[in-house]
Amino acid sequence: MTSHELLEKFNITPHDVDHVRKAGSIIEPELEAFVEEWYVWLRKQPEYLQFFPDSDNVGRVRKLQVRHWQQFFAAEINDFYVARCTHVGAIHAHIELPNDIYFAGVSMFYQMLVQKLRTTELPTEEVLDMALSISKQLKMDTFLVIDTISRIARERIADHSRAMMEMSTPVTPIWEGILLLPLVGIIDTMRTAEIMNKTLTKIAESRSKVFVLDISGVASVDTGVANQLIKITKATRLMGCESIISGVSPSIARTMVELGVVIGEVRTTATLRDAFELALRAVSASDASATAQLVGSLRPRSGL
Repeated sequence: MTSHELLEKFNITPHDVDHVRKAGSIIEPELEAFVEEWYVWLRKQPEYLQFFPDSDNVGRVRKLQVRHWQQFFAAEINDFYVARCTHVGAIHAHIELPNDIYFAGVSMFYQMLVQKLRTTELPTEEVLDMALSISKQLKMDTFLVIDTISRIARERIADHSRAMMEMSTPVTPIWEGILLLPLVGIIDTMRTAEIMNKTLTKIAESRSKVFVLDISGVASVDTGVANQLIKITKATRLMGCESIISGVSPSIARTMVELGVVIGEVRTTATLRDAFELALRAVSASDASATAQLVGSLRPRSGL
């Protein structure tokens, strides 16, 4: 979201910018004292020692905060300003700062600012206008920080999910011409799509003739998953590879019948051992057929 879009979204007008800057002219001469007072509050919080174990780090962060508030009261809300708030969010995500202490800290600083404005000789209406304008800009800043933290968290979860999916989808050659994929855990649409992609790629690379999909480690199968598994077997057949689904438990078999899942030509077995026997026979038959065709092509034709 651009700075212009953010200004419109949070209804920050040129008058609000003027109010923030005027408040800044009052606050900035005492800004370091404000930050110090804020740290008096922060030291009472249980998170303080966790995130500030040494005094050198505290001093560095305090200087950054003074600079942050100077830029806040300058109210130059442009793409650089947005990038700076986003960077703050990235830092908070990196150190895994809890959202509650962040919100509490922002709220406390806001209360301190408003209290300072109330001690001036400005008219009450003008103080309220300043407080409202500061509140708008603070809410925009807070949104940018929290949105960045949420985005990074989602990216981490997605990366973790991809890593887990890679580990949980090991398509492995177990014999010449035979691939095995043992599935464990919960199977959903996203995972079945990954299974199909990895399986077809492995078949193309290894030129395997039989693919054994073992679901003995799968607790349950619904209609959508069952149909996806059948689609996988059909896709492998198009690549010249026969599929066998092994480990079909009594409960899964009963569920598939009750759901009306059409198995069609899909070969299934109750145990992985039975699937291996079928796979070995299929590979042997395929090799024998290929050998016979090769011998037939080499045999001299009569009449030549």
